[in-house]
Amino acid sequence: MRHPIIFPLCIVATVGLSACSEPGETEVQRAMQDLNGLEGTLDDVFLTSGEPEEAVGYFTRALANDPNRIDLQRGLGKSLIRAKRAPDAINAWETVVAHPEANYEDKVELADAYIRANDWDQAKATLDTIPPTHETFKRYRLEAMIADSREQWEKADAFYQTAVDLTTKPANVYNNWGYSKLTRGDYVGAERLFYDALRHEQSLFTAKNNIVLARGAQRKYDLPVIQMNQTERAQLLHTMALTAIKQNDVTTGRGLLREAIDTHPQHFEAATRALRALEDNVSN
Repeated sequence: MRHPIIFPLCIVATVGLSACSEPGETEVQRAMQDLNGLEGTLDDVFLTSGEPEEAVGYFTRALANDPNRIDLQRGLGKSLIRAKRAPDAINAWETVVAHPEANYEDKVELADAYIRANDWDQAKATLDTIPPTHETFKRYRLEAMIADSREQWEKADAFYQTAVDLTTKPANVYNNWGYSKLTRGDYVGAERLFYDALRHEQSLFTAKNNIVLARGAQRKYDLPVIQMNQTERAQLLHTMALTAIKQNDVTTGRGLLREAIDTHPQHFEAATRALRALEDNVSN
């Protein structure tokens, strides 16, 4: 009677590789490739869908075991940005930039961290170390923001346009560009750019709200013809009301506040509070 032969199983875990009976070189290499692939998958999960602080902890622990891996250093830098810890992110990206395998895009990420920490001069100095031949969407978006901060409007417009041309998802760039125009007092130009943002992403509420601000600044107190649900309509009416009141069009603002309260599907506390304060101020 022949007995079935049972082969030992090799199990790969994240903590290491369990022993098999004299494995061949090919099996070991394949197992290590599987392990590296699993680690890469975990990195991606923490960078995209994990909680920011959990991701920071994951990459911090990973670097404690392997401090010279630049992919882990980059993961820590990105996670610290997501966790809104800009000063710590600066330290992390400075470590990345000092790594012998660092590239120009790492310097772009460092400049981004400086901007988030409100260190605009250092961000500009970092970008200036990158040759102009390194043309990426993020590089030019940051260049535009820096030019804005210095009120270098022609440069800002040129950089925003370049950034738009380098991405397939320009909605947020158009929105930022429009807000730049809004701060300059170019309300017509701003309104046009906010519409461009919505053309690429109809659900971008900040662009909808900014259109209302641009129209209100022109004393155009009717809502734009854009896609909106009932709650958004109430919120936009509230924004329009506050814009009118700020420009001393109090009667119009009062009417818009009442319309916002009536439109909202639930109790609209912010609009109710604003209307109450307005009426108390008038009566006094």
